[in-house]
Amino acid sequence: MSTTRKHTALPKAQILIEALPWLVRHNGKTVVIKFGGNAMIDEDLKAAFAQDVVFLHHAGLKPVVVHGGGPQISEALDQHGIVSEFKAGLRVTTEDAMDVVRMVLAGHVQRELVGLLNQHGPLAIGMTGEDAHTITATKHQPEIDGELVDIGRVGEITAIDTGAIEALLEDGRIPVISSIARSQDDGHVYNVNADTAAAALAAALGAETLMVLTDVEGLYEDWPNSDEVISRLTAKQLEKLLPELASGMVPKMEGCLHAVRNGVHTARVIDGRVQHSILLEIFTDEGIGTMVVPDEDDKKKGDAA
Repeated sequence: MSTTRKHTALPKAQILIEALPWLVRHNGKTVVIKFGGNAMIDEDLKAAFAQDVVFLHHAGLKPVVVHGGGPQISEALDQHGIVSEFKAGLRVTTEDAMDVVRMVLAGHVQRELVGLLNQHGPLAIGMTGEDAHTITATKHQPEIDGELVDIGRVGEITAIDTGAIEALLEDGRIPVISSIARSQDDGHVYNVNADTAAAALAAALGAETLMVLTDVEGLYEDWPNSDEVISRLTAKQLEKLLPELASGMVPKMEGCLHAVRNGVHTARVIDGRVQHSILLEIFTDEGIGTMVVPDEDDKKKGDAA
């Protein structure tokens, strides 16, 4: 009987041992995770995400969660009789729409996520980019057909202040940050892309890793002709691919590029439709997404710093 028991436990021990080098390397390091896609809507995926983040915390890492809330915002705008409109892949955000965006992100989505994390202990604290001047932005005007277009209260990040986040991490908490920014110039608030916000925060925090949850397996080699996922690529390789990417992937991959070019050691796009995708990606040799790493010259710069 005892021999059988040993054998059934062995695979569990092997999985833990596989995680050991990663745990040693990342102990005490900050990991920024962008929460999005199906993982935000499906109840089981939400619960698994919360477990993963708490696991990282107890394994000695410092997770920081950044979230948007596209589907929830669209639903709330519908309920308020406000039409959802997109230009250049970004939500046109009028003053009325901004009130709803703020209410949904800071009120509904963030509170639910904080609640899920806090089922495991007094860990998570919610905040928005407005708090303690964490994220500052100015008006973003995308260029369409050679002309700058007004899309309302959509912001372009101009500054990050990590003081409040670092204080929370020092206190053993898990910051959960809504992608709303304070205005640099006019006292209003801005809706900022959550992928972009997560990348900017990862760089400013000197994070070890940026992880972006999405609704695909990773970056495809030759979509739609093949569903082969690129498991690893350098910043230069990614830069060449950017013009060919589908619009939804652009802010995610631009965020990964920004992160690894600004001191973050790895950036990963992973499939949030898979339960425990975070643990699968970082604790196993195979991984399940696309990892972006700095170019050699970026790496040397980072090491010198």
